[in-house]
Amino acid sequence: MKGYDFSKVEQGKFYCKPEELRFPVYLDGPIESFFSQRARRCKTDVGTLINTVLRKEMELYKELGA
Repeated sequence: MKGYDFSKVEQGKFYCKPEELRFPVYLDGPIESFFSQRARRCKTDVGTLINTVLRKEMELYKELGA
């Protein structure tokens, strides 16, 4: 039976602290299209634009006490 040779592995090579872990967010087609168009007009990337929108949304929730 063949086995795996783990004698030369480097432990923790791909470890990422949970607070540094970033995960992808998948947008519905129309939403992605909308923000992609606006990002091009603003000469920025979609991620930056979405983060700006979400920060504003967070501020609104805080103001409303929600």
